[in-house]
Amino acid sequence: MEVDPTPDTSDFEQMEWAQDSFFTELASSIPGIDEAMSFAEVLKQVQSMDYSTIVFDTAPTGHTLRLLNFPTLLEKGLNKLMTLKGTVGNMMGQVTRMMGMSGEENVADQLVGKLEGMLDVVRKVNEQFKDPEQTTFVGVCIPEFLSLYETERLVQELAKYEIDVRNIVINQLIFPEAANGSRLLEARVRMQQKYLQQFHDLYEDFHLVKMPLLEEEVRGVDALRDFSKNLMTPYKPAPVAAAAAATGSREAQLEAEVAQLKARVTELEAQLAAAKK
Repeated sequence: MEVDPTPDTSDFEQMEWAQDSFFTELASSIPGIDEAMSFAEVLKQVQSMDYSTIVFDTAPTGHTLRLLNFPTLLEKGLNKLMTLKGTVGNMMGQVTRMMGMSGEENVADQLVGKLEGMLDVVRKVNEQFKDPEQTTFVGVCIPEFLSLYETERLVQELAKYEIDVRNIVINQLIFPEAANGSRLLEARVRMQQKYLQQFHDLYEDFHLVKMPLLEEEVRGVDALRDFSKNLMTPYKPAPVAAAAAATGSREAQLEAEVAQLKARVTELEAQLAAAKK
């Protein structure tokens, strides 16, 4: 799904007071409007879908936390506005009378109606976000210091927002069996194992899933399906003996191919020499 973060002012443009281009420019310049409109559009699409599970692939930690905190922040802001609706209504009424604007419905009543409808949706979203039976967060990281730090920050913030998180995927892991005598890979394995132990110490009551670092990109439906099996069944690297045997058999195959090519070259050279005579 591709979301256009441009604010949709079509509902407000039906009101006489909001038909000026200034309103559109003002709405587009509000800080955080991109996240707000993206969130609103996603909710609109989700409400019209009929799926048992919906997965949000979120941005890095900072953007994700801001997005997840947006419903709570919006609810607080709307509640504050609703408590001031009497004052706002009187002020808006005076402004509209001063500007000579009139209509069947008071401008303040229009705004309050919009806010009440939005507040109801936001409350439902907040309830669903905080219900562990409906919503959970799966952290994805790599076994390095910065990723460990960001994961801990994310888990702590999600706890403040009362959002369930109990699964962490540790990606791009090099298993000791894959080093195969390489000094570079062995150094990476030692470094990753150090941080992997810290993950186990910090999240001993979490479900940690270890995903291997592959030699190629995971692209395409077939590759994704094959790789995703490791999410349900723990990945087990091939034993060292089996890996060595596979490497040895490949080398033997290549040596046989080279021998065949050399024999073919010798045969062609003999044919060329006979043709010159």
